[in-house]
Amino acid sequence: MKKDQLSRKLAVILHADVVDSTALVRQDETLAHQRIQDTFRRFSDTIASHDGIAQEIRGDALVAEFAMASDAVGASLSFQTANINHNAQLPDGIKPELRIGIAMGEVVIADNTVTGEGVVLAQRLEQLAKKGGVCIQGAAYETVPKRLPFKYENLGDHLVKGFDEPVRVYSVSLKPGGEIPEPNLKIQLKIEALGSPKKPSIAVLPFTNMSSDNEQEFFSDGITEDIITALSKTSALAVIARNSTFTYKGKAVDVKQVGLDLGVHYILEGSVRKSGSRVRVTAQLIYATTNQHIWAERYDRDLEDFFAVQDEIMREIVSALDIQLLAGEQSRFWSSGTQNLQAWEYFRMARDLLNAYQTENHPEVIRLCRKAIDADSEYAAAWDLLAGCYFHMEEDARYSEEERGQALQFSREYTQRALECDPSFAEAYSMSALLHLNSKQFDEAAISANKSVEMAPNYANNLGVSAIVLNKCGEPGIAMERIRKAIRLSPVYPLWYLAALGQVTRSLGRIDESINAFSEMVNRDPGSLEGYIGLAEILGESGQIEAARNAAVEVIRINPNFSINEYVDNLAYRDPNEIERFAEGLRIAGLPE
Repeated sequence: MKKDQLSRKLAVILHADVVDSTALVRQDETLAHQRIQDTFRRFSDTIASHDGIAQEIRGDALVAEFAMASDAVGASLSFQTANINHNAQLPDGIKPELRIGIAMGEVVIADNTVTGEGVVLAQRLEQLAKKGGVCIQGAAYETVPKRLPFKYENLGDHLVKGFDEPVRVYSVSLKPGGEIPEPNLKIQLKIEALGSPKKPSIAVLPFTNMSSDNEQEFFSDGITEDIITALSKTSALAVIARNSTFTYKGKAVDVKQVGLDLGVHYILEGSVRKSGSRVRVTAQLIYATTNQHIWAERYDRDLEDFFAVQDEIMREIVSALDIQLLAGEQSRFWSSGTQNLQAWEYFRMARDLLNAYQTENHPEVIRLCRKAIDADSEYAAAWDLLAGCYFHMEEDARYSEEERGQALQFSREYTQRALECDPSFAEAYSMSALLHLNSKQFDEAAISANKSVEMAPNYANNLGVSAIVLNKCGEPGIAMERIRKAIRLSPVYPLWYLAALGQVTRSLGRIDESINAFSEMVNRDPGSLEGYIGLAEILGESGQIEAARNAAVEVIRINPNFSINEYVDNLAYRDPNEIERFAEGLRIAGLPE
């Protein structure tokens, strides 16, 4: 954040303090300071993994910010439990223990420093906690879902210094036998955050293929994706992305549990049976919390009426959830893209192949896209997918320089053709944003990125691409909002979301968060060159030399010909200082020029 720029907002604040730190220092000053710093480092890691931000360390105290009280409590109890086990292994009496207070209040953030009423109240509550304990403000307690395995003790109303009115205080601990969800499995889309009577939330589970032909699997997957894509076009509904809902494919599910896992009010599930020229589609909308069936229907139609069935399902959802489509959303919402079933089938097969991210699939993807376009020359999605295939080829070093240059030209041409076919096609604006960024046309890139989100406000992948583009165009604040929303809409997110998060947090100066994002990236994929490059740079920049050099070793392992100059030449940032900053971080990590 730029100097003197203020950000005022309502937040959940955590304040942690080391108990009897003076007594620890008297035993061994140097060792005590090392242990205290290590305690805060471990706690900061836990905070980050629970979607929090460790804003600053003040002597023997730490201040952190969360969007939700449930995350703050989860992080606190998880750390306190881990810290007991950690301290039990120490050979002497210098064992830092924390007291933690959690409160909601208005705060001001400037130069990575957080101040305000919320911080003061959290500090006062921390002083009421026992050694190794956690106290939470009554107002924050009210927002924590009671299904979580937390045990509360009402400590009554307390008059605290600096506040005129008494504050209700609760001590919170983990229920006997209770388990805090693992951070990587933690639900990032919460009903409390995105679901409300004014903005319902829904997960569309993969429709089951009831056909005897397993090769028709793409048909049932296709209708699922079409419904998700269409629902994402309205701002009135939070829609879980395909990346997350398809993790349930082929599994027997408990609808209530899925609602809890994905943090949604409603579940849509169904099946598809295609036989000859006929198709049978069943669909049912369920209120997840109670398992109540809101609506159910079976459609037996000729294949030529397949797209009409999709529209009817959409109308039932809109009616059941009382969704009010804005004037600009009406035409986009009901646009199916094509009425040609053959074109649609070719497109779906091509998309599945491209999503496998295998170079050898590119010729077949191109062939299938061409077949789709031959069947319907105005099919925007097919033109956009063809552009996307060529964009992947341009980024693939296994192609020659000439082939990559030609692929880039084709990608530009076909993206423009997609927008000519459908000026409201969100994915084509997303591709356009990447192409403009590739050419360092930053104003045009930002316009296209914003347009993609305008056309589909709840489409997770477009939000993620927009975050990457806007960050490099010099708008990291907006980029952060978009990548966080993308992650909320896709709790089981693809690897490139972490790259986006690492880049954006780096630009915002949130170094620990950036390190965490790139660390998770390489943990999930030890062969991720982009992950290790990002990790080497941010560790080098933050002065963690040994760790940076370890990451640099992995960069060379994956790409023995890596050079800083070649890499930064391909970086596109509006601010050239960002590129030099990146190069310097890589130099510190020990990578070759």
